[in-house]
Amino acid sequence: MTQNLPLVRRKLRPSKVMQGLLPLIILLTISGCATHQSGVVEDPPGFFHGLLHGFLILFSFISSLFTDYEMYAIPNSGTWYNLGYLIGASAFLGGSGSSAKRR
Repeated sequence: MTQNLPLVRRKLRPSKVMQGLLPLIILLTISGCATHQSGVVEDPPGFFHGLLHGFLILFSFISSLFTDYEMYAIPNSGTWYNLGYLIGASAFLGGSGSSAKRR
């Protein structure tokens, strides 16, 4: 025969809730101050620049650790640059999945 034990509910103290929310509030406040370059660029990097930057992602990352070089071109042409960057990075890093095991 099993005994029915009473359910004990714990209430969250306001201090515990604030400890969880405080880092999130600080992070959102700091990230709201982030800016990037703006302005009109005559010839922003497009698809082929993104493809090249994607192929060179490892070397760009290493050089960005020691210099002020950026891995990602800002400003760029948007979607086409992003697509080229994605294709180039996945080709260099082996993201095609062709070597996956087949069952």
